[in-house]
Amino acid sequence: MTSAHQRLGERIRVFRGTRGGRRPAPAPPGGGAIMLTCSDYLALAEHPAVTEAMIASLRAADGGAQPAGLCLSDDHPQIVLGEDFARHMGARAGVLCPSGWAANTGLLQVAAGPDVPVYLDVLAHMSLWEGARGAGAEMAYFRHNDLGHLRRRIEVGGSGVIAVDAVYSTDGSVCPLPGLVELAEEFDCMLVVDESHSLGTHGEHGEGLVAALGLTGRVDFRTASLAKALPGRAGLIACDRPGFADYFVHTALPAVFSSTLLPHDVAGLAAALRVVRKEGWRRERLRAVTRRLRDGLAGLGYRLVESDSQIVALETGSEADATMLRDALVGRGIFSAALFPPTASVGRTLVRLSVHAALTDGDVGRILAACEDLRPRLASPAPAG
Repeated sequence: MTSAHQRLGERIRVFRGTRGGRRPAPAPPGGGAIMLTCSDYLALAEHPAVTEAMIASLRAADGGAQPAGLCLSDDHPQIVLGEDFARHMGARAGVLCPSGWAANTGLLQVAAGPDVPVYLDVLAHMSLWEGARGAGAEMAYFRHNDLGHLRRRIEVGGSGVIAVDAVYSTDGSVCPLPGLVELAEEFDCMLVVDESHSLGTHGEHGEGLVAALGLTGRVDFRTASLAKALPGRAGLIACDRPGFADYFVHTALPAVFSSTLLPHDVAGLAAALRVVRKEGWRRERLRAVTRRLRDGLAGLGYRLVESDSQIVALETGSEADATMLRDALVGRGIFSAALFPPTASVGRTLVRLSVHAALTDGDVGRILAACEDLRPRLASPAPAG
């Protein structure tokens, strides 16, 4: 009988043989490097208001132990900040979690169950899938952004929880939220929308895609990782349901068995939220840079995932093409991400460019010039989807 040690060793050996070359050689970015690998879409990670707030909090810390999450007072900074985020998004209640993963897994744990099925977009973030599994719910996937397929699933499985992303991190595609909301209401389903990649970037003041589309009050729960456009380490759940925040922190396992946020993280996020509200020019710049990059790449003959979001995904015909393009861009000081299954769906490979507001016109020109040089080296364009 093969032991667990042997099985794990064999899996590692196979991985190193087939995927070990997927990671580019370590090359610390130089001063002229263009980074398109992180989700700091509004370029806030080094904003003085954010860093100064965190430093001031660290200097003021008395070193005392942090209370457990279920013991926080109503005026505790973490509770107050959760309520601030909720108001920002047009919701009545908000609760902060240690991460976006904890927010999604915890929410699905308490919202679903063996008697409440969960309908998941096939590209929905893995934390939503893991939360449904943890709840012991019957899970049914539906084809990406295919509301007709979702309808047929619900007609068979009955009312349950629908879980989607507002903007999908894998390829930047945008959820058809207006139609999804109508479908959820028709079948009396609970709707969970992960706004990790739309909070801060969408809406007049960065309220997120749900609010930007005028759908607040019609989406039951909105979640987010506050490590994207908001440069922190936390997760968020926003809703209109009275009493949910207290119920969540007392019953959801990721809340019960996790520590509270650190004071300097809370201070940094509070400062970042103020900047997101105030500095709308960052969203305008992000949209302008994204539009120029998308138009330029399409004009060069690259096949892009259809979207207008800040995540620009180039579909390649093979893993070899994706790896070549990523590594060749690194050689030109441009850092992107190559995505393969299971991060990308089966049979699909992508090179993902995460656009941000700090890109200059010169940066965009460098990216397009590099992609123009590299286009002939691609074996073939990706097949039509």
